[in-house]
Amino acid sequence: MRASLLALTFGVLVLPITVMAAQSTSTKEEVKEAVTAQLNQYQAALNASDLDKVMELYAEDSVFMAQNSMPAVGREAVRNAYQQVFAAIKLKIHFTIDEIRPLSRDWAFARTRSNGTVTPLVNAQPGSAEGNQEVFLLHREPDGKWRFARYIFSSTNTLK
Repeated sequence: MRASLLALTFGVLVLPITVMAAQSTSTKEEVKEAVTAQLNQYQAALNASDLDKVMELYAEDSVFMAQNSMPAVGREAVRNAYQQVFAAIKLKIHFTIDEIRPLSRDWAFARTRSNGTVTPLVNAQPGSAEGNQEVFLLHREPDGKWRFARYIFSSTNTLK
């Protein structure tokens, strides 16, 4: 009887931990698929100048580090930065994913390149080539979705 009670108690204590671990563990391929989907959503949101869709992809404590700008720290600052971007330019870009690596159960990074055009929205100027290299640090949030925790990019356009 005592052994049965001990086994039952052990099972009651360990089973929830085992279930939680199984639910939150993903294979490398599952992480790559989820991060790729996230990057595809980001590409579509940028090309549509859709601020709300962009913000759905960012974590609560996110940091956006655009070239030649101070970091935008926190969701409100990130939102303001994208509002300024979408008010100034229209993007038509495509991401190429060079690398996605899980770092832990809930962290991963992606290294990408983007190419396309950027068209200023003032003074009716023509579009010009746009090229960047990017690093995304993603965090799996409590709802199971991968979101951008940190994002930094720099231009790959050459000066002429």
